[in-house]
Amino acid sequence: MAWSYSLLPALALMPLAYVMTVHTAPCQTCRKLTQSFIKGIERTANKNFGGGNTAWEEEKLAKYARSETRLLEIVETACEKSDFECNRLLEQIEDQVETWWFHRQLEAPDLFEWLCIQELRLCCPPGRFGPDCAQCPSGPHGVCGGLGRCEGDGTRLGDGECVCDPGYSGHLCQDCADGYYRDKSSNGTQPPCSACYHPCRKCTGPHDYNCLDCKSGWILHDRKCIDVDECGTELARCPSNTYCFNTDGSYECRGCDQSCVGCMGSGPARCKKCSRGYKLNGAKCLDVDECNERAIACPGLNEACINEEGSFRCECAEGFIRRDSICVENILPTGPEKGLFDDMTDDEVLVLQQMFFGVVICALATLAAKGDMVFTAIFIGGVAAMAGYWISEKGDRMLDGILKGRSPGN
Repeated sequence: MAWSYSLLPALALMPLAYVMTVHTAPCQTCRKLTQSFIKGIERTANKNFGGGNTAWEEEKLAKYARSETRLLEIVETACEKSDFECNRLLEQIEDQVETWWFHRQLEAPDLFEWLCIQELRLCCPPGRFGPDCAQCPSGPHGVCGGLGRCEGDGTRLGDGECVCDPGYSGHLCQDCADGYYRDKSSNGTQPPCSACYHPCRKCTGPHDYNCLDCKSGWILHDRKCIDVDECGTELARCPSNTYCFNTDGSYECRGCDQSCVGCMGSGPARCKKCSRGYKLNGAKCLDVDECNERAIACPGLNEACINEEGSFRCECAEGFIRRDSICVENILPTGPEKGLFDDMTDDEVLVLQQMFFGVVICALATLAAKGDMVFTAIFIGGVAAMAGYWISEKGDRMLDGILKGRSPGN
């Protein structure tokens, strides 16, 4: 926010268009902004005063008190960074804040009254409401008789009607609301309203026999409010597969038991009709054991029937597993688990051995070429071992197999 301070004489009142722009900001935002501004004034009151008693320090403090520097310090902390409404309003009214700071503080020390009520017209004085700050309904004991609040009190909003405290009603909240009564006073004062016995709409005292009228769901009999059993009349309206349950002054619709299709109460003994998977046994709808009553409940091979509440399911018998919707025997593998080379032929293993020996001989040859006598001796021994292997019986057998594989006709 950029503040440009032009130390001009007192500014004229804002044009009407500007007033309409900021009028959308609520009174509470303006109130909070001015409260924070006043706290900033208190916080910076003695900031540049060292505590001495010299004329120089007093002159310095006097200059700082109305300075632009102090105003900027106060404005920087007037709104929290996250408070969008406060920051938006502060940006819109920077000219008015300057005017009050430099020119109006002495004649209008109440910043809230001067800014929020008179200049911006966002708020009203206490006890007033609406665009023109009309007077709230008042009586001998204050606004709304001291027993409620005026709708829109202190703002430019609301209709001014009294919102009474619990137990009170009327234009000035002087009457007792439904469900409350007022004792007769012996000393001329008006006693408070007290609660009736809970079913009573109107009463003369706190007991159940003091009722004059009853709340909905109750009926008056001998000055007592008796609960109406809606479930025994046509007053109750419950959807299908539920039943009516009477409560004090009302009723509830509760769900039927799962064994029922329609019911007159809770449990399997209050069913109008049994659900599928249940049958009437005496006075109750009980589960049908399909596994015992059906000749072949599970027709699949190697299947077993499992009874459930209201139904059944088919599972593979013990020792069988389901594959492609068929139960097959679950055969576990026998013997030790095969190793990596178990499926290889002898000739394939032999070729792998030769490849390994070849890699080792190449590595030894590389080291022998560098003149190392130890590795030279190992290299010569390895070559001799390879030569001996090739002329061995296994070498002859492998060579014979290779030759046969290349013979004509294969």
